[in-house]
Amino acid sequence: MAEIKDPENTLVMETTKGKVVIALRPDLAPAHCERLKELAREGFYDGIVFHRVIDGFMAQVGCPHGTGTGGSDKPNLKAEFSATKHLRGSCSMARSMDPNSANSQFFICFDTAPWLDNQYTYWGDVIEGMENIDKIKRGEPVQDPDSIVSMKVAADL
Repeated sequence: MAEIKDPENTLVMETTKGKVVIALRPDLAPAHCERLKELAREGFYDGIVFHRVIDGFMAQVGCPHGTGTGGSDKPNLKAEFSATKHLRGSCSMARSMDPNSANSQFFICFDTAPWLDNQYTYWGDVIEGMENIDKIKRGEPVQDPDSIVSMKVAADL
């Protein structure tokens, strides 16, 4: 397993394709990192499907309806955009056209996506298990989608 330097700011996500470890970036997006930890601790993400997976771009997850149309019952978050480059393994929040509409949905980049820089809240990096993200079934929408089995804060394991 990858060395976890800060367990309180690391997510361990078990997917139907295997384990993925994500280092949070509270230096870039403190409110979003807190929201992700809060939802993970509540079990919100457990069983949620990857509803939008575009080859060469990203895998999106976090809608309780499995359609991309919903979020948690918590208020939307104010954007925390940064110039951090969206590269392979970058994790960012999904949102509507409103920059301040991120809630629970997020995506993991398969490849470099410079058009996302300064437009989406970048909150973490996959530090282990990107090969498992690569195995997630593609589609828009995905037929018989893969899912998050569980997502936990490493400090709680």
